[in-house]
Amino acid sequence: MCAKKSPEELKSIFEKYAAKEGDPDQLSKDELKLLIQNEFPSLLKEPSSLDDLFKELDKNGDGEISFEEFQVFVNEKSK
Repeated sequence: MCAKKSPEELKSIFEKYAAKEGDPDQLSKDELKLLIQNEFPSLLKEPSSLDDLFKELDKNGDGEISFEEFQVFVNEKSK
């Protein structure tokens, strides 16, 4: 499991990676991969699970992850 982070810490981490390309308020699949690998490596057990994880997080199917979608996921994994 990942270490519990405050909402402010999560937002800061999210923004750091989301700003790398495209929409600064959304994570692309590549940005999500970097974020998970660097900040929450324990969440990604196997490389093939990134696609599944992205699909799971992208609730509205727009091809990007919003902070709200990301926050729900991290909070669930932190329990």
